[in-house]
Amino acid sequence: MRKRGQVRAYNLHMEFAFQGFESIVGWLFVNAVQPLLFSLDLMSWSERAFDATAFFVGGALSIVATALICLPLERLAPAQHVSTRTNVRTDIAYTLVNKLGLLPLLSFGLLLALFTPVDAWLRLHGFAPFSLEDVAPMLAALPLVSVLLYVLVIDFFEYWRHRLQHRIHWWWQLHALHHAQRDMTFWTDDRNHILDELIAAFWLATIALLMGVPPAQFPLVIFATKFIESLSHANLRWNFGPLKYVLVSPQFHRVHHAIGIGHEGARQGVNFAVMFSFWDKLFGTADFRDEYPATGIRDQTTGRDYGMTFWETQWLGFKRLFNRA
Repeated sequence: MRKRGQVRAYNLHMEFAFQGFESIVGWLFVNAVQPLLFSLDLMSWSERAFDATAFFVGGALSIVATALICLPLERLAPAQHVSTRTNVRTDIAYTLVNKLGLLPLLSFGLLLALFTPVDAWLRLHGFAPFSLEDVAPMLAALPLVSVLLYVLVIDFFEYWRHRLQHRIHWWWQLHALHHAQRDMTFWTDDRNHILDELIAAFWLATIALLMGVPPAQFPLVIFATKFIESLSHANLRWNFGPLKYVLVSPQFHRVHHAIGIGHEGARQGVNFAVMFSFWDKLFGTADFRDEYPATGIRDQTTGRDYGMTFWETQWLGFKRLFNRA
């Protein structure tokens, strides 16, 4: 009875959190977005604009929550001394562009528009698309469990996307921008080339839609994965203790970014997991060494330039892609 009471209380807390998030989204939409749509005669876009508002709110909350947690921790126990603040400011610009939901929303919205006619045709002919709630109806009453299952499956596919980024030559030319940060902090999570980010966003949105992730839950799934990703990039001497074998820690991911370790060798790197480190253990790519190595790419030590500012890093990424760097 006590355990049932604890589960019930936890579900109530989660329901309260969901309602709080929806209330913020609803208030912002009614008081700011909807009047703007009305003035521009774009009320036909109201449903998509509401989803965009949810992404924006989720992204803003993610930035605030991550900064409030990670900034004090990085000051308390830094893994390295930050030598160039310009690099960090560039990463902040990347974070604002990405976490405010612009790219994930674009890809999710476009794919939703493409999948909607297909979904209608399938349902008309008696074929219901896959959904975790359809397989396990009890998940409808357990929103936290539902989100965790979605996160687990998505993270599995994110692990393999990350390995492909290192394995496929042209994709690495884009992804190298992320690894070229010598002053890695929690802001570095979103330091990605625009093409790489679009591919990743479409990858994520496709998996989410194929799984039947409800649009209302998608921002929460993004929030959960992005928070752990940001924490794993933090300039922090922390390995999570025994939990490092479950969750990706700052130390575990720093090894992935290490010069000569994280993106070389027969497997083109180690520690590819995004959220759950046991994927690396399962597929033989884990490296749990107890070190906090310097981050970057080997050819940076011999003079190769990956850029400093937002636009410079983007331009050099295009040049590497077309073998002109």
